[in-house]
Amino acid sequence: MVCDDREVPTDLSAAAIAWYDGHARDLPWRHPGAGAWAVLVSEIMLQQTPVARVLPAYDAWLARWPDAESLAKDSAGEAVRMWGRLGYPRRALRLHACATAIVERYGGAVPRDVDALLDLPGVGEYTARAIAAFAYRQRQPVVDTNVRRLLARAVDGAGQPGLAATASDRELAESLLPADPESAARASVAFMELGALICTARSPGCLRCPLRGACRWHRAGCPEHTGPRRRPQRYAGTDRQVRGLLLAVIRESDRPVPMSRLDAVWPDRTQRLRALDGLVADGLAAPAGESEYGLPGT
Repeated sequence: MVCDDREVPTDLSAAAIAWYDGHARDLPWRHPGAGAWAVLVSEIMLQQTPVARVLPAYDAWLARWPDAESLAKDSAGEAVRMWGRLGYPRRALRLHACATAIVERYGGAVPRDVDALLDLPGVGEYTARAIAAFAYRQRQPVVDTNVRRLLARAVDGAGQPGLAATASDRELAESLLPADPESAARASVAFMELGALICTARSPGCLRCPLRGACRWHRAGCPEHTGPRRRPQRYAGTDRQVRGLLLAVIRESDRPVPMSRLDAVWPDRTQRLRALDGLVADGLAAPAGESEYGLPGT
């Protein structure tokens, strides 16, 4: 099997599935009765956020809004409030917009087709294919950072993948999937789980990895990565931190918040006002009377 002039081992998916069957985490969005809406919510929440932080937020969200219709009936501001401290709160707005679109276009049922999923607000290539594979058991290559790292090592012998995902990554993942859709969906989630738990970025557990016999990186002695590395994002003192502090005050109040309370959040007035303007521009906060701010639509 060849993909982009690379010889691809043919036994990776079978080994990954066998390992997954005995080691997969028991996560609620993987339960047989979870449904497509639950999978969609989990995928949006899991973007750049660890599973441990997502679990309580996910449970609370679905307890309040078990389907797209119930969320669409509520305000975008309540979605932001419910998002709490999960981080990257614009995802809450995207979920609300996505629920509204699902109700208006599809009668409240999450679509099955990848192109239709891609047309939903906030749903990109990865998320669309993840929903199609995990909710509807389709044969779709689901490629996140963990899968890219796993395949870079096993197939290319590289310590880390390239900085940006490419169509070649998706083609490689698809070439490894079994022909049967159900088995392919299981292989996709197995690759993700292996990347998350075993083939980690900093301390990979090669001796516990079911792919080590076929892994080119392991057979080469796990050489150090010499290519460009992604720089960690600074948080302390950034506008993102100030936005989070301001939004926390607004979100935790059931009434509009006077400017005097927001002034106490951060000492730098210029940065504080810039961050507040950014929240309003992004639809996460809204003016509510003279020198007061609240959540949109509440």
